[in-house]
Amino acid sequence: MDTLFIGQNLIQLNEVESTNSYAIALLKNVNPPEGTVIMTKHQTQGRGQRGSLWEAQMGQNAIFSLVLKPSFLDEKHLFYLSKCAALALYDVLTQRLNSSHFDIKIKWPNDILVNGKKIAGVLIENHFSERRVAWSVVGVGININQAVFSQALNATSLYLCEPQNHDILLAIQHFCMAFEGYYLQLKNKSLLALTAFYNARLLGLGKWIDVEMNGEPQYLFFEAVTEEGRIQLLETDGKTHLLDVKQIKWLKLNF
Repeated sequence: MDTLFIGQNLIQLNEVESTNSYAIALLKNVNPPEGTVIMTKHQTQGRGQRGSLWEAQMGQNAIFSLVLKPSFLDEKHLFYLSKCAALALYDVLTQRLNSSHFDIKIKWPNDILVNGKKIAGVLIENHFSERRVAWSVVGVGININQAVFSQALNATSLYLCEPQNHDILLAIQHFCMAFEGYYLQLKNKSLLALTAFYNARLLGLGKWIDVEMNGEPQYLFFEAVTEEGRIQLLETDGKTHLLDVKQIKWLKLNF
């Protein structure tokens, strides 16, 4: 793999409850080097945002977790890890899909959509020591060769976009290369550049969007994502709402 450290230590598992849980156990018991990647053909208890399960068929998708030790980060800048992961996923997808045929967007905070359907997502878990990040585990799922999804998921895959067999390991390698570039920018404190890249690819930013807030449908203006990672929405009268991912549900994904 053409990287300095991300993915240089690769652990491949046939099946595991969760690659994130496996990575966390390693950190507590073995202390693997930063950049370690744990990949599997199948998760029996894979997790997504909001505590949801990640639906994936055996051996058809890229399922992996990345171990980081970003001690240079404080809590205020933690969301930049999410930006790095989302940008790396965006790069992986745009390398494989023709942007003239496919609308590829980052859906806040870190899902990737193709033509309004979810194709990839991220779940990050962190451990703190004296208000600094001791370690982070970046769990990633990319739908690669799966051809059938539950209708309720509104999901797609590389295969459904381009019907051919796609190399799963190569997709993981490309993610590692892209992520390392963004992570090194973060380490060098290129925060404005990372934010500009992220915002330029963000679904609905600067537009009125349909969402559900506090159980009620709302039509709000997507003004910004704060440095801490909350979404900033405006009502027509100018009232501002700052929300985290558990407080909002998107009702429309095409703009």
